[in-house]
Amino acid sequence: MRSSSRRPGRPESPKPAGPPVEVVIETVGGEGDGVAAGPIYVPFTLPGERVRAVGGGERRELEAVLSASAERVAPPCPHFGVCGGCALQHWEHGAYLAWKVERLRTTLGLQRIESEILAPFAAKPGTRRRLALHARPGKRAEARLGYKGRKSWDLVDITVCPIADPRLEAALPALRRMAAPLFEHPKSAPTLHVTLTSEGIDVDITGVERKSGGLSADARMRLAEAAAEADFARVTMDGDVAYGARQPVVRLGPAAVALPPGAFLQAVPEAEAAMAAFAVAQVAGAERIADLYCGVGTFTFRLAQVAPVYAVDGHAPAIRALTSAISTAPGLKGVTAEARDLTRRPVLAVEFKKIDTVLFDPPRAGALEQTAELAASKVSKIVGVSCNPATFARDARVLIDAGFSLDRVLPVDQFLWSPHVELVGVFSR
Repeated sequence: MRSSSRRPGRPESPKPAGPPVEVVIETVGGEGDGVAAGPIYVPFTLPGERVRAVGGGERRELEAVLSASAERVAPPCPHFGVCGGCALQHWEHGAYLAWKVERLRTTLGLQRIESEILAPFAAKPGTRRRLALHARPGKRAEARLGYKGRKSWDLVDITVCPIADPRLEAALPALRRMAAPLFEHPKSAPTLHVTLTSEGIDVDITGVERKSGGLSADARMRLAEAAAEADFARVTMDGDVAYGARQPVVRLGPAAVALPPGAFLQAVPEAEAAMAAFAVAQVAGAERIADLYCGVGTFTFRLAQVAPVYAVDGHAPAIRALTSAISTAPGLKGVTAEARDLTRRPVLAVEFKKIDTVLFDPPRAGALEQTAELAASKVSKIVGVSCNPATFARDARVLIDAGFSLDRVLPVDQFLWSPHVELVGVFSR
């Protein structure tokens, strides 16, 4: 292993800046930056453009677009270019989507995988129901609130957010007021995880220093008063209820699920519905289904309209919420649920003896341990949902080597204007 004198954890020193250079952008890289020969990476540029870039090393900054692409469009957000949330608002939508699909195809190809790639689902502006907003001290009655800056820890205090549901955007002033009491300890760096539910806005706050005893009674009262004035449904701090007017509920297919604090939820309801509809269509005729990494039941209740479902997830509060919601969904074929860490204790091949179909929806790290057991099982069909094409491709290679084929893939652009792409893949033996 090559040694280095740089201390671990410290950022590398910036390369000495040279004179501006003119380059032609050849492609767009995996993080959304334009790539010229060298390579030289220049953000906010598009293939075919001639640009002037400044800085040193491989990573430069855009100074001017000298010859613009016909695919360049005006970004819809006034914070674009400073805010770190979006990287590709300057790209015409059709070309941007085609790039995401090609990225997915290339990632699968790295594992020697070919498959039919379907027309992508594309989220629209104004549809995100879930945001993570960073708060920093501001005035006594109002915190600063927004996203981290591009390649920076600085906060961009946002006034609008074109990706967010308009009801979340409208709540930004109230969220600033509610966050104002959170800075009694100098080490507090709160993040507000905001979710729009059928009962109103649900907020789970992390990052408030607790070693000193947490918030004072006065600060908690100010927070609760601001939440009540805004008519939020619930506010929790690391899972503990700080204000509660109504139990936040979301509908997942036929079920009404009471959300645990901080529960995972797909960011865009329409994307969730599209992925679920596609998955359900693929499992038609199944006799018994396992839903692994099921969360609060994103796919479980829809699958249970087809066949009995065995649902498993490592987050016990999510399993309790799923189990409680079964009674709200009449007509299900049956659901049994188990809280189980699928990394440390995956469902074994022998346990799939009476299961013919499996859906798995793991976190970004993928499901390597569980995939090995699926590969050794007699399961005939698998639907894989993934937020990380690289780990999906790695896991898919294990299944393919065991005799499965990846028949088709649905790309999902749920995180609009980001380099991020998700997918649903269908395997059969």
